[in-house]
Amino acid sequence: MDFKRVVVTGLGAITPLGKSVAEYWQGLSDGVNGCDLIKQFDAAKFKTRFACEVKDFDPTNYLDRKEARKIDRFSQFALIASDEAVKDAGISKDNVDVDRVGVIIGSGIGGLITFQEEVINFASGDGTPRFNPFFIPKMILDIAAGHISIRHGFRGPNYAVVSACASATNAIIDAYDTIRLNKADMIITGGSEAVVSAAGVGGFNAMKALSERNDDYKTACRPFDKDRDGFVMGEGAGILIIESLEHALARGAKIYCEIGGGGASADAYHITAPHPEGLGAQNVMRAALKDAGMKAEDIDYINVHGTSTPLGDIAETKAILNVFGEHAYDLNISSTKSMTGHCLGAAGALEALACILAVTKDIVPPTINHFTDDPELDPKLNFTFNKAQHRTVNAALSNTFGFGGHNASVIVKKYVA
Repeated sequence: MDFKRVVVTGLGAITPLGKSVAEYWQGLSDGVNGCDLIKQFDAAKFKTRFACEVKDFDPTNYLDRKEARKIDRFSQFALIASDEAVKDAGISKDNVDVDRVGVIIGSGIGGLITFQEEVINFASGDGTPRFNPFFIPKMILDIAAGHISIRHGFRGPNYAVVSACASATNAIIDAYDTIRLNKADMIITGGSEAVVSAAGVGGFNAMKALSERNDDYKTACRPFDKDRDGFVMGEGAGILIIESLEHALARGAKIYCEIGGGGASADAYHITAPHPEGLGAQNVMRAALKDAGMKAEDIDYINVHGTSTPLGDIAETKAILNVFGEHAYDLNISSTKSMTGHCLGAAGALEALACILAVTKDIVPPTINHFTDDPELDPKLNFTFNKAQHRTVNAALSNTFGFGGHNASVIVKKYVA
């Protein structure tokens, strides 16, 4: 079958490093730390009292006040980032067929803040069922895609993808497949998450998944550092506009890069722990390379899942060495979660965006907060510690892995006419 080529023509982001793509990329390039003490709720009694929140966020700066009240924070993020991406791509009803423009957005959890608020309000009352009429449509995680399509009038394929922290990457792969199979001309895709809340932090604390470095929270997210002790929660949204190459050329769109391919796999091992040898991670990277028709030696940069957990970082490194062999030592590897925290269901989109900009600008963002080498990690690997590096990036691979053993990888590469 003759697949269509798929390119990226628009980007949008709202992140702990800034509320636009330009601010996000500047923060990544400069190695800015997005972590601070939690502002959204009183975390004084929690084991973890810090997170990478979107700073100084007021939804009414972007959305009508009445509209904002009806929409959970994760959907607000998705709408705001999609507005930036649509504008960046130069989309108008004059240059697209809205019946062939779809929206596929991933989220790991969806409207957890809304769910928490409604349950607390009910539990603190007299038992009379008084719920916000927008409770359900605020909470369900498919609603972000719905809001975006309604806002812009896009009537193509529209749904959500959920695979925990691999959600946004799976959404991008679904969007890519939809276009290359000629089932749509363009897809607005990516992911959004906003669960910095008592339920979110408390739940991950109970699993012992989060860093508890409250005395030095600014350096708590330490991927590949010997003293890493868990991930730091983040929030935000990343949105990509992707379309067939012929459609982009026909409307005179600027092209950031081309999507090479994507892969998905399962660890089939444990609900939260990675396979100790990174078997699922090996399989998903190989699947992405095969789908892209590329060799391991074609990849210059890997934006790793790299959450700063003791087991996860080791398993992913083993997988990279197994898949890339000697070429692993020529790669740049970095975890941008060291700056943004782990944005869960939005992570794949924000990290794919980092790969797109690395390919576009030939800059590899760093892994910050590195202090002590881990003797269990190969010292010859280039983790791009603490400072961005300039190099030619012809192709980059983004890894995302989720609870349940879900793995997804996507490859982006320089566009060549």
